[in-house]
Amino acid sequence: MTSFELPEFYTPYPARCNPHLDRARAHSKAWARSMEMIDVPQHGTMIWTEKDLDAHDYALLCAYTHPDTTAELLDLVTDWYVWVFYFDDHFLELFKRSRDLDGARAYLDALRAFMPADGPITATPTNPVEAGLADLWSRTVPDRSDDWRARFAESTRNLLDESLWELANINAMRVSNPIEYVEMRRKVGGAPWSANLIEHACDAEVPAVIAASRPMEVLRDTFADAVHLRNDLFSYQREVNDEGELSNGVLVLERFLGITPQQAADRVNDLLTSRLQQFEHTAFTELPALLDEHGIDPAARMQVGLYVKGLQDWQSGGHEWHLQSSRYTKPRSSPVPVLGGPTGIGTQGARIALSLAATAPQRLRSFSHVPFQPAGGLEHPAMDVPFPLTLSPHLDAARERNLLWSAEMGILGEGVWDEGKLRAADLALCAAGIHPDATAEQLDLTTGWLTWGTYGDDYYPVVFGRGANIPAAKACNARLATFMPLDLAEMPVPASALERSLADLWARTAGPMEPSGRRTFRRAITDMTDSWIWELGNQAQNRIPDPVDYIEMRRKTFGSDLTMSLSRLAHHGIVPDEVYKLRPVAAMENSAADYACLLNDVFSYQKEIQFEGEIHNCVLVVQNFLDCDAATGMRVVGDLMDARMSEFRHIVEVELPELFDALHFDAATRAALQAHARNLENWLAGILNWHQGCHRYAEADLIAGARPARPELFRTPAGFGASAVRILRTLQAAR
Repeated sequence: MTSFELPEFYTPYPARCNPHLDRARAHSKAWARSMEMIDVPQHGTMIWTEKDLDAHDYALLCAYTHPDTTAELLDLVTDWYVWVFYFDDHFLELFKRSRDLDGARAYLDALRAFMPADGPITATPTNPVEAGLADLWSRTVPDRSDDWRARFAESTRNLLDESLWELANINAMRVSNPIEYVEMRRKVGGAPWSANLIEHACDAEVPAVIAASRPMEVLRDTFADAVHLRNDLFSYQREVNDEGELSNGVLVLERFLGITPQQAADRVNDLLTSRLQQFEHTAFTELPALLDEHGIDPAARMQVGLYVKGLQDWQSGGHEWHLQSSRYTKPRSSPVPVLGGPTGIGTQGARIALSLAATAPQRLRSFSHVPFQPAGGLEHPAMDVPFPLTLSPHLDAARERNLLWSAEMGILGEGVWDEGKLRAADLALCAAGIHPDATAEQLDLTTGWLTWGTYGDDYYPVVFGRGANIPAAKACNARLATFMPLDLAEMPVPASALERSLADLWARTAGPMEPSGRRTFRRAITDMTDSWIWELGNQAQNRIPDPVDYIEMRRKTFGSDLTMSLSRLAHHGIVPDEVYKLRPVAAMENSAADYACLLNDVFSYQKEIQFEGEIHNCVLVVQNFLDCDAATGMRVVGDLMDARMSEFRHIVEVELPELFDALHFDAATRAALQAHARNLENWLAGILNWHQGCHRYAEADLIAGARPARPELFRTPAGFGASAVRILRTLQAAR
């Protein structure tokens, strides 16, 4: 018996089965036997019997998820899935059950020898996982481009290496928080790896020029999240109750929200639906513009289309396999749709219609927000930032110098800010807290960057009409990029305060940097300006963002990477760039960034919701997702803040020292990363102090400076899914 009833799934795409299924079944069994994966004990433990392999039916999974691929490619892809599921069970029996972290690390390190970036494999396999990987790598990688190989190698390493994160959590009896879980599940769950295999099975590689763009990353990540969340719903009984596993989304929400397994399952399903709808939104509204922007030719557009269709096929096929395979639940001899309704030949379309109807209210809520509603009187959650606050002794002078600099740059003369708004923002106070050891010159520079980013965040919705003129906003971004030359070449003549101030800050900051540091710093700035376009697009459609997309984009709209990049400058050359990409270091930065972003959302809720008609605030996002009131939304955001702070401290106190020892970092690298952690602690303490001390968000100041709400900004929503909202409003008006 499971601990809950499966919810009503959003299944908008029909499932189809590849005609070469029987061949793939026979081939994969013969291959698994040749790799000694069935009926051969490993260290005294039988991982799989032939009966297990038959019952799991991975050929059926691949036939459903790759319905149009050739017989030869279906054989290959099925072998890959037999290997990855065998690895999962092999790792479970040998290391998770025994809690052998050291043995697991050595086991995973050895696998790297069987996936070289180029050249032949020279190592000799010692177990079925190594033998299978060596065979599959040699049969797959030579046929693909260097760009695809790099992406596939990275996703395969993530799939293998991050199993240690699961094992460490089991050893510590630690259940992750929802944000951490979604991020890590993408790596350890393997769906990005599956997305790479979709390209291979479709023989349709994504062009390298767009592979790392936001739309393509969102399509991959939403695909991955939906695959994993669906699997969590089906696998809860096996993983949580039978295996003692802690990495399951139902368990994560059950613990975080303090709700029953059934309620948690329903919430996981809501998130699964939201991620699928985000996939559709991105495919329909962002992808075409991306292809046009990069001038992708018709043949390459066809490749991208086949890839997107392959991602859709995987969703519907994966769902059908979960219903029929016995890996997680008792299979149904004749599959019955979870939603009920008609069955038999020709009825799949009716079941899809029922699915769309069942999930329509969730989609409609995202487009139905009425702006400029009263939003005062909410109690802020307690904010525990357990780090001492130190303020720079140059604060008072920095305030006055920043006022003079802003006036000189023209920031006070464009109708967006005046001296009163600049003083109310008091960005020197923020700089003095996050950079307490700065010289007077360094503090002026940090204050200048905070001023530029905050001014730009206010400038875009005022000047570009909350989405009314996105092409002009994109043109503005293109111009801004010319004021950040990597080679420090001559810049154009600035035509606005935003350009003039950026040119000044770039020249003062980038000059002393190494070329790699300039590239990283420039990317942090362009990520932030691009995120402002994302906000304008949502405003134009009156669309409250999907919760996962919001959290990940909020780091960019807040400028987290920009200000963190400033703190890294002192360590450049000491810590290699690849070290910052290691999971504990990246997770440390992300957890700190999320705490700061959520803190800002708590303080700015009334300003943004009541006085600005904003929709980009996590309290509102939670209200929309959970369909709850503002007080509940505020409380959940406070819990998220606590969870991210707890994770940050856990990483600094436990995971970083373990990382130092595991990778044998030298004393200089250890000291630099510890200093980076302390800088992040200053960053958090300084940001909290700034919010408490400035006059940008206080209710009395907002009321005193309030402008009349402009209802004309509340346009009829546009874009994918918005027609249903327009119909709903018509019906409401007719009542």
